[in-house]
Amino acid sequence: MAQGYKLIVRKVSDLKGGAKKDKVFAIAKYNGSTDIYAISKMIEARSAISSADVKAVIDNLNFVLEMELAAGRIVYLGELGTFRLTLRSSGAETKEKFSNANVKKARLHFTPGTVLRKACQTASFASLETKQKAAEGGTGGGTGGGGEEKPGGL
Repeated sequence: MAQGYKLIVRKVSDLKGGAKKDKVFAIAKYNGSTDIYAISKMIEARSAISSADVKAVIDNLNFVLEMELAAGRIVYLGELGTFRLTLRSSGAETKEKFSNANVKKARLHFTPGTVLRKACQTASFASLETKQKAAEGGTGGGTGGGGEEKPGGL
């Protein structure tokens, strides 16, 4: 099944600082979301453990990830991928003038493993514009800003 997308128009300027002009971009259009309950049920269906056990393992994984990341470790989860914390800071003129106040925030960085990277490389995409045009009876083509639509308000 292909990942759907819709088209939006954004104003962008060229690198030379010229006038902004409209350009058309694709953004992902999701087909719902899947929660931890559904994932637990799917894993239960293809294994010998209950969905409650799956949920318990995921809850414990979250707890251990938090502990290990807070301790400054990179967490390798085999084929799933790798989690690590990165940070953002403001610059200082010298090393002596740099302090913890320059550190602004931490970010969680995930690097997918082989299977998930392959899923990204082999993903297929299908425009939803034709379906929208037929449903709206118009010419379609979204206008407006925005980025990716995120499932479940994430």
